[in-house]
Amino acid sequence: MNHSSLVDYYDGRLPEYDRIYHLPERQVDLDKLRTFVAEALAGHRVLELACGTGYWTAIAARTAQTVVATDRSSRALDVARSRRLPSNVRFARLDAFDVAAVPRSFTAVFAAFWWSHIPRARITAFLTELTRCFASGSSAVFLDNRYVEGSSTPIARVDDQGDTYQLRRMRDGSSVEVLKNFPSTAELLTVLAPVARDRDVEVARLQYYWHMRFRFGAA
Repeated sequence: MNHSSLVDYYDGRLPEYDRIYHLPERQVDLDKLRTFVAEALAGHRVLELACGTGYWTAIAARTAQTVVATDRSSRALDVARSRRLPSNVRFARLDAFDVAAVPRSFTAVFAAFWWSHIPRARITAFLTELTRCFASGSSAVFLDNRYVEGSSTPIARVDDQGDTYQLRRMRDGSSVEVLKNFPSTAELLTVLAPVARDRDVEVARLQYYWHMRFRFGAA
């Protein structure tokens, strides 16, 4: 699935996407994620990538100084705007893979459930591009899914690059193949090595999710 197809898939899921945050068995983990995001972004001028419905934008806005929530999809941005978030939030259309024009006025970048959709072959380029937008010592905060047998959608195939794919069922009964990677902690530390020192990287693995934060080029 290419990036455009991924946007189309999530546009089709917008009316139902937030239902995943109501699964009873995931509430303990979600409470921890909300606490983590609010604490990690407190006081920051945040650039949020791939904001989707704005669910996590609302969490970030509780403690951040400002949040600029971005997405490639104009439909997603319309849904996010409908949340009537506080005045420290504004929205902008931006492709997460094309941040070259982002001003260096932000102190943190944040993305929820975006990392898993980055092809392994593009992660280094994605991180390198981010380093050009953020001063040394700026924060990066990411969270995403873990693969949990019996709970996660089964992996349908693995390609030659090691990327994994799931078949997602749509409301009309059709299926769409979606890129969805589940990196180990070791994999995350390896790809972050060029942009952050090990001692500045924090990775935590919950039952259903993982989250991490690091500082760009921190000494």
